[in-house]
Amino acid sequence: MGPVEVTTETAKAVQEVAKTAGKGIDAATAMGGFIANYVRGPVEQGLGIFEDKLRYARWERQQRLMQRAEAFLAERGLKEPPNGLPLKFAVPLLQAASLEDDDNLQDLWAHLLVNASVEPEIASHRMFVNMLENMSSLDARVLLVLKQSSTAPHDAIITGNLPASAPVWRPEMPQSDAQPSEEVLLSLANLDRLGAITGLGTAGGGTSWVAVHVTILGRKLIDACSAAA
Repeated sequence: MGPVEVTTETAKAVQEVAKTAGKGIDAATAMGGFIANYVRGPVEQGLGIFEDKLRYARWERQQRLMQRAEAFLAERGLKEPPNGLPLKFAVPLLQAASLEDDDNLQDLWAHLLVNASVEPEIASHRMFVNMLENMSSLDARVLLVLKQSSTAPHDAIITGNLPASAPVWRPEMPQSDAQPSEEVLLSLANLDRLGAITGLGTAGGGTSWVAVHVTILGRKLIDACSAAA
């Protein structure tokens, strides 16, 4: 590619960024106007309320993330991270973690951050960030219960009582077709989509969620996001 083509491509990229930024500004202004209608003030006041709230909310979550990470480091007997993280792992992790408004999920992010700095192998698995970013608090709780219940990779874990408990199926157990709640079914389906679990195949080619297996990826994710043993 010659200098002219490079310049042209750069100009196009700048234009696209400008368009995106412009849309963001328009959306924020619209929200400011929406708030202004309700507080009976100027658009500038509504926009200020909107921006200040977002800024404070993110600052608050950032502060909590730092505090939790420092606490988890201290639990390991460390005052600072022993290893640096690659940017392609650290940047998306920190962005997602600082926006997370669920305390339980943010603790998982903080553990992942600390654990990756202690064990560099974790930071080579970008999929951990992608998986956690696509999980709800219920998803994380369900996966943790499943992993804690299982003692072997090929255990079939009964799901009917999730998220309270999930016993491993044994031959001496009576046959049961009990399904978990619809909310848990959706959670199981999402965990399957993310590659953390697999359901049982049916004769018709579908998937049954009466029992599931936790994949090696699901196990490694929970380990990476948990306190050190």
